[in-house]
Amino acid sequence: MPNKIIIAIDGFSSCGKSTLAKALAKSLAYVFIDTGAMYRAVALYFMRHEIAFNDIAAIEKAIQSIQLHFAFNEATGKSDMYLNGENVEAAIREMKVSQKVSEVAAIAAVRDFAVAQQQAMGEQKGIVMDGRDIGTVVFPKAELKIFVTADPLVRAERRFKELQATQPTITMEEVAENLTHRDLIDSTREHSPLKQAEDALVLDNTHLNQEEQFTIALNWAKERIEA
Repeated sequence: MPNKIIIAIDGFSSCGKSTLAKALAKSLAYVFIDTGAMYRAVALYFMRHEIAFNDIAAIEKAIQSIQLHFAFNEATGKSDMYLNGENVEAAIREMKVSQKVSEVAAIAAVRDFAVAQQQAMGEQKGIVMDGRDIGTVVFPKAELKIFVTADPLVRAERRFKELQATQPTITMEEVAENLTHRDLIDSTREHSPLKQAEDALVLDNTHLNQEEQFTIALNWAKERIEA
């Protein structure tokens, strides 16, 4: 039986981290954990219940009422995010959630809540997890750490094309501003900021298509698995 490892993928918003992580998980028959979806679901819960992001007492109480899990969707062939038993996969991808998710993810109590769940998911290894602090905080001993980056304009263009299908009124300016805002919060937050792990391999996909970046990452994974 092949040696199972943990693959931690970090990087900026709209760098294609989740797409890469899903492809690797499928190829290796590993479990994919979308940490961004977890933070989006928490943000959605806070927004629905009008919980102020600076009200720590209310946040700590609310977290106790939040249950998150992923379930495979046969229709799409992907795993959907469930919040307290409700499929919120579509709701958490809306721009109003995107505009708040980095603020919610910067809250220490929220990150502690999510990281504990993420670490439990990785106890048996054989997982691919993407996010902002996977290689630095969640799994600092992961066998393979990849830091994904790309030119900001390229990232904005990719995200804009992705959102047009479900949010036809959205503008390129809105998307670019949202990414800039999220990058700033993610990189400067006090608790678990986005940063490249010292032993991470950098994958700049500015000029790479999905197949090209997948091939590079898969070769890195195979090297670690066979080591």
